[in-house]
Amino acid sequence: MPRTRPTLLALSAALACTLAAAPTAQADRGGGHGAPDGGRGGTVRFATFNASLNRPYQGTLVEDLSDPGDEQAQAAAEVVQRTRPDVLLVNEFDYDEQGRAAALFQRNYLARAQNGAEPIRYRYRYTAPVNTGVASGFDLDNDGRAVTEPGAPGYAGDAYGFGAFPGQYGMVVYSRYPIDRGAVRTFQTFRWADMPGALLPTDPETGEDYYSEQERAKLRLSSKSHWDVPVRLGRGRPVHLLASHPTPPSFDGPEKRNVTRNHDENRFFADYVSPHRSGYIYDDEGRRGGLPPGARFVIAGDLNADPEDGDGHPRAVLQLLESDRVEGGVRPTSEGAPQAAREQGGANAEHTGDPALDTADFGEPEPGNLRVDYVLPSRGLPVADTRVFWPAEGRPGAEAAAKASDHHLVWLDVCCR
Repeated sequence: MPRTRPTLLALSAALACTLAAAPTAQADRGGGHGAPDGGRGGTVRFATFNASLNRPYQGTLVEDLSDPGDEQAQAAAEVVQRTRPDVLLVNEFDYDEQGRAAALFQRNYLARAQNGAEPIRYRYRYTAPVNTGVASGFDLDNDGRAVTEPGAPGYAGDAYGFGAFPGQYGMVVYSRYPIDRGAVRTFQTFRWADMPGALLPTDPETGEDYYSEQERAKLRLSSKSHWDVPVRLGRGRPVHLLASHPTPPSFDGPEKRNVTRNHDENRFFADYVSPHRSGYIYDDEGRRGGLPPGARFVIAGDLNADPEDGDGHPRAVLQLLESDRVEGGVRPTSEGAPQAAREQGGANAEHTGDPALDTADFGEPEPGNLRVDYVLPSRGLPVADTRVFWPAEGRPGAEAAAKASDHHLVWLDVCCR
């Protein structure tokens, strides 16, 4: 596994965690039957992975996962097995109402050894509907027609979130610790226009709103969803996994509707964790407000925003990295990312950000490789270690990481018992 020199803060946190929990730590030697921390000195590993487990047609992912022979799913499972997260958010995992795909991935892939890696078992899962592929009834892409029939040309562009069918590019959380399902909050239906000062797009030629008044009254902020999933790690307060997958700031016209939406989707959790800014927020059950002061959290997901490069809004992810309640100084790196940037050249040579921080291999001609996947803890939550699983060529897991997805898993070890 790629390693870099940890910071003094990380060393101190790791030592504190080890001293606190080492006497009871046990190694996970049988796919999840030991202590959940896997012998990591009392730390808990949170991770995010855009595993590209999406398919072009509804039901295809369930079919592909119904037997253990899908090569891409095998590669994705190997990545998870080699990194062994305790709490894992998977982006781009097609949603189905019965949760069959999520269960099949566990049974046929994660629970089976992949290329010599040990199986891993997650006792708890959470998934829920998302906005991708849900018909809006409006002509959101302004091509002159509102398409409401899945599979018809233009349908994906008029859905609340770009998708060929309801649930495409969904999300799922796997956890080795109990999920407090009764306390989960989802924000799938929160309206974009209800965010104070929202960057709703305008036509640069006319200065008029890009979306009609009727569209603004219905348009949802989340291109997929935003979830607050409390995870019970012990007798103390839960840690809230704040999961999302904002739209990529690409495929735009001059109105920059995806750039602005990505900015505000990232802003949502920056406001949610800040009590003085979260009063406007409401969840899908009508409950208002954000996290209370002192709540512990980890923000995770493919946020589709690089703090220095790419074509997103320059402040999109900085809203989180610079938040008073977020420990934005964590900088996970890998050996494989700078190697890929050197070998690929092109747009990568023009980037100003450190290539060791890249998490996604977007290739050429644009935008090159970027840092878009994040696991960010709340301030005061001690960080023991953090990495991007992007092994250098020839290292264990490098082939699986390349085959699974154009994104790489990012993990963070915290001491939070």
